[in-house]
Amino acid sequence: MIVNAAAGALPERVVIASRASALAMWQARHVQARLAALYPRIEISILGMTTEGDRKLGTSLAKIGGKGLFVKELEDALAQGRADIAVHSVKDVPMSLPPGFTLAAITERADPRDAFVSGRYRRLGELPAGSRVGTSSLRRESQLRARYPQLVIEPLRGNVQTRLRKLDEGQYDAIILAAAGLKRLDLEERITALLTPEESLPAVGQGALGLECRSGREDLIRLLAPLNHRTTASCVSAERALSRSLAGSCNVPLGGFAEISGDRLRLRGFVGSPDGKQLVSAELEGPAAEPEALGIALAEKLRARGAAAILAALEKTSKR
Repeated sequence: MIVNAAAGALPERVVIASRASALAMWQARHVQARLAALYPRIEISILGMTTEGDRKLGTSLAKIGGKGLFVKELEDALAQGRADIAVHSVKDVPMSLPPGFTLAAITERADPRDAFVSGRYRRLGELPAGSRVGTSSLRRESQLRARYPQLVIEPLRGNVQTRLRKLDEGQYDAIILAAAGLKRLDLEERITALLTPEESLPAVGQGALGLECRSGREDLIRLLAPLNHRTTASCVSAERALSRSLAGSCNVPLGGFAEISGDRLRLRGFVGSPDGKQLVSAELEGPAAEPEALGIALAEKLRARGAAAILAALEKTSKR
């Protein structure tokens, strides 16, 4: 399908800002190809960038400022006019954008699940006590420690290929990665088992791509509109409202996952302590037309069940 631009002028050239990692560039090229099919007369290029989050791979994200470090420099490129659109994994996007920016489109979600990867064991439940499991995520770590306290959870940073190499070198007995990233890089054969949401509740926005631009660029907002997947966007809206209401960040082990069936939206969420000794989970179902309200309501339900105490303890620890 080629879009008729009669409704308003569109730019002649579009520059897409992206992190320079293999996965991020795949995502940027995917968006580039979709836009090129819609707008064959527009020149579309990609600006690859190395962000602060990419440069500081030796330190956990929670200690250096969170996943927003993957986003800020791309937003700077938008603000300076060096790029028009930034392509992000939604799970990396802070819950509140800076003034003047907007997520103009959310693409259709790929597989949102976490993947168990191991060369020796077929599933998490087979890992013997003392096995080393690598993950970069406090969300995964909290759930793993809660369900499998006999395992040793160790930090794992780097791009997908680096993490797989560390596993193959024997530094870990298993690692946990996002299934979507492995599939996008044609590494699906490395997936030993897919974890159900009951085993590992996904990160907010996991599997979806967010297309960001300046909020005043109506031409770009029109340009990106056909790429917005309404069902995914509603699910992501509910998940991000949940996380925003709980002050979710890389310092908070938190998961949120929404699914739509007909006109109903089911939202699951959890908040845990990093050591997994406290984990509060809950779910709600409501009208799919009111995703943010459902996210806020689930946040209140989690707070009432004990999340408020967990969050207060985490905040106190972070100020030390």
